Amino acid sequence: MAIEVYDFEQRTTEWFIACLGNPGGSGISRILTSKGDPSKQRELYLNQLAYDRYTGTPTHDTFVSGHMTHGTETEDSARALFEIITGFDVKVPGVVFKDERRLFHYSPDGLIGDNAILEIKCPMAKTHAEYLHKHKLPTQYKLQVQMGLYVCERDKFYFLSNCDGYAPLIIEGGRDEELINKIHLALESFGEDLLSREAMFREQQGMPF
Repeated sequence: MAIEVYDFEQRTTEWFIACLGNPGGSGISRILTSKGDPSKQRELYLNQLAYDRYTGTPTHDTFVSGHMTHGTETEDSARALFEIITGFDVKVPGVVFKDERRLFHYSPDGLIGDNAILEIKCPMAKTHAEYLHKHKLPTQYKLQVQMGLYVCERDKFYFLSNCDGYAPLIIEGGRDEELINKIHLALESFGEDLLSREAMFREQQGMPF
């Protein structure tokens, strides 16, 4: 089964509709822990997404912090800086599905050539300084990045952390096949449960309390 790539702009109505009711890169940590164990949030997340699929609308409030807004607003300039530093031409698709079932997706911050993805973070200064000091992919983004490689079927990632007034941090890495296999199994299981839970909600429609 071939991947499906959609080129509409991210965070548009089309994008929200496409992503509704199926987990993306930012949600993988609610399914799986960084150690490969089931997340304690899995059941709640499953019910949330299944009900979203059933209703066709989000059934939860999405909190957007000031830090998240800052990251979104500065992402384009960070990507442009990455292109200047590396000489790469970065393409930004709307969303990538692993296959036509569309049970999970990934919205890359960038695709590079035919074999790499780009993940961008624009954190506050104290967080960026910590990333610079450790000079490695932050643990909290490992699942997200490896899911991106799995869904997009690519072998290499670039992680960019950028904060005004500081040197940017660029980390290059590859696939962790052991973790990707755990991600694959976790997403397949979650997808099956998602469809079953959606069907359960539909069967309950109109049932007397």
